[in-house]
Amino acid sequence: MILNTITNGVVLDHIQAGGAMEIYKALNLDKLECQVAIIKNADSVKMGKKDILKICEPIDINLDVLGYLAPGVTVSIIEDGTVVKRKHIEPPEKIVGIIKCTNPRCITSIEQELPNIFKLTDRENLVYRCIYCESKCKKQGDIK
Repeated sequence: MILNTITNGVVLDHIQAGGAMEIYKALNLDKLECQVAIIKNADSVKMGKKDILKICEPIDINLDVLGYLAPGVTVSIIEDGTVVKRKHIEPPEKIVGIIKCTNPRCITSIEQELPNIFKLTDRENLVYRCIYCESKCKKQGDIK
C-alpha cells in the first residue's frame, strides 16, 4: 500500500491496533475538509501491530483526549515535509469536560453548568474518578 507523504499536517502514531476509529470520532476528524488517512494494523517492531492517523492539514489536537484514549501515542507535527515537533502523550492528571460522569446521583447530573472533572487515581491501571462523587469512569462510552 502506498500513501503519499504529508507536506503539512499531523501524524498520530503508535496507536494500539484497533484504536484509530475511536480517536477519529473523539477528535471529530470527520468534520475536517482535508484528507485523513486511517491505517489499521500496520506492522510495528515495538507493538507488533499498530494504527496510524495521518491528517493532511495543521490542526489543534486535544492532547487530553489522546492521553485518555491512547496513552503512549506519538504526535508528530509536519511542516514543509519535515517533522518539526514530536511529542509522546502521557495520561493527563485531570480531565475537564471530555468525559461525562455516569452516576445519576452525581451533582453534575443535577447542576448542568458544573464541568465534568475527572482525576487520575491509578496511573498503572489508568483509572479516572469523578472529583465530585468518586465514581470510577468506564473507559468506553463516557466521551461527551
